[in-house]
Amino acid sequence: MRKVALWGNELYTGKRSYPFVDKRKLWFLVAGVLLIASVLIPAVKGGFNLGIEFRGGSEFTISDVQDTEVAVGEEAVSSVVNAEGLRVTAITADTVRVQTDRMTDDETLAVASALAEGYGVSDEQVTSTFIGPTWGQDVSRQALIGLVVFVVLVAVLMAFYFRTWKMSLAAIVGLAVVVVVTAGVYAASGFEVTPSAIIGFLTILSYALYDTVVVFDKIRENTEDYLEQQRRTFGDLVNLAINQTLVRSINTSIVAILPIGSILFIGAFLLGAGTLRDLALALFVGVIVGTLATLFIQAPLFAHFRLRDQDVKEHDALILEQRKGEPGA
Repeated sequence: MRKVALWGNELYTGKRSYPFVDKRKLWFLVAGVLLIASVLIPAVKGGFNLGIEFRGGSEFTISDVQDTEVAVGEEAVSSVVNAEGLRVTAITADTVRVQTDRMTDDETLAVASALAEGYGVSDEQVTSTFIGPTWGQDVSRQALIGLVVFVVLVAVLMAFYFRTWKMSLAAIVGLAVVVVVTAGVYAASGFEVTPSAIIGFLTILSYALYDTVVVFDKIRENTEDYLEQQRRTFGDLVNLAINQTLVRSINTSIVAILPIGSILFIGAFLLGAGTLRDLALALFVGVIVGTLATLFIQAPLFAHFRLRDQDVKEHDALILEQRKGEPGA
């Protein structure tokens, strides 16, 4: 623990430093590769694994079962029809959900009876419903509208708060990376994209933005009197701010990931709470990517924008020239 505290103090004072800004082109290249992969993966796999809410179909819910074995449901449905898109999920310790493409009324009755027999429950404990794709389309449209409004408000708010559009642009680029890479992980893992996943996507944007604002606040504090000092270049000051907030970013991420990881791995995989997986995976990946995006993309990208400004170029050149005359330079 003492070593960790010492490590944090050295980061804050600048005695120890990691080159987030100096290596920014490498981070941008890695981000570009991840973005391309995140776009290509769903394209190669033929799209995302959409939930029944988005593609439409029949859904059965079997309650009060003693055994939530997935194979029982699959065998029961297959004994009646050759159902396309069959998915059987244990959503709680005593409830099973069965989803298929749309069935006729006769097929629905026959499958419900087979499921009741397979899981050893009465017919009244098996409910069925048909979900049309229109509902999912409405959810997608509302989510897209919410995303656009969120991004516009964030861009305007950050531009006013930090009094520079360059921080706002860097933040928006980072948020785009978070969303696209998280979506790529979803496509690669084959997890269903459900309304819960959409909620998770929108939630991680808020978390990623919160982390970004904290780091940007430190950058603004460090660079406020940049032109009045002769010690550090603009890149040095931004890099110092990232290192000074590094411990806080790591601690905050760990605190956020622990409960989400518990839901994802224990609640969803071990206990079979299937409905939690969609939300938990989006949050789990989003928190990690959001933290990394702040450190490796957003803050270095803002420095990259400012390093092109004439006043920064001239002042940095003056500082670098003075360093040549220092002992040991």
